[in-house]
Amino acid sequence: MEGGLRLGTRGSALALAQAEAVAGALGDAEVVPVRTADGDVGDKARFVAGVERALLDGEVDLGVHSAKDLPGVLPDGLAIVAVPGREDPADAYIGSAGSLAEVPGGARVGTASLRRRAQLLALRPDLRVVDLHGNVDTRLAKLAAGECDGIVLAVAGLARLGRAGEVAFAFDPAEMVPAPGQGALALEARTGDERALAAAGRLGDRGAALELTAERAATAALEASCNTPVGILARAGAEELSVDGFAGLPDGSEWVRDSISGSVDDAAALGAALAERMLAAGAMQILERAEAQA
Repeated sequence: MEGGLRLGTRGSALALAQAEAVAGALGDAEVVPVRTADGDVGDKARFVAGVERALLDGEVDLGVHSAKDLPGVLPDGLAIVAVPGREDPADAYIGSAGSLAEVPGGARVGTASLRRRAQLLALRPDLRVVDLHGNVDTRLAKLAAGECDGIVLAVAGLARLGRAGEVAFAFDPAEMVPAPGQGALALEARTGDERALAAAGRLGDRGAALELTAERAATAALEASCNTPVGILARAGAEELSVDGFAGLPDGSEWVRDSISGSVDDAAALGAALAERMLAAGAMQILERAEAQA
């Protein structure tokens, strides 16, 4: 095929902004919005299925995904070929407060994430956490309309949409462990497509790839999905990689937290080891009860 690479993406404002950034970095690429089953907000795997079908059918050459939306097992014939430099993976509070301690008692805090709900209520059981769905603009509009007193979104998504100024404060990972892959993009291609692999490789960031590898390994070992109240965050240094994990009940009444560190060369093994320690501390029983509650 002659010409630039075709980048498949969802059609949301955030997905398009992410794909346009990748296209700009590649210098010779076309963004191709792909129809996805976005109507089912309960299953983020559906967000990527349309792009993966387009890849397998040869309609696009690279899929551009929010890494946190990618399921643990990819379709046969596809692989993650690069992870560009990662944005801030933290969660952000949008509302009138400079820290979680300053959020008024009984405040209505909106989120669609069981992970965020579990950690908010573990820290502040007095809060009223309410379901809030929709894209970033929709959620911000609901906040402005007074449907809640504050909302929690990803710092990275707001930054990519040019709305970082909306952030009242970012949660320290010690307060709220982000979702696996949050803030990272994953470039997916057909295995054996050397042209796409070479192009994607120019954008790859080793540290971001190691972090995502560890986070996906931990997620797989915990048998977690996009809808499980699990947070995993890996941070790669020059030689050491640390991994933090959280698993809890959606009502915040019970949780397991742990952390591990080791050589950056052992990213997958470190992620799996963290998960094994969390499982030994009762994470599986907690997650089984969380699924029953949900």
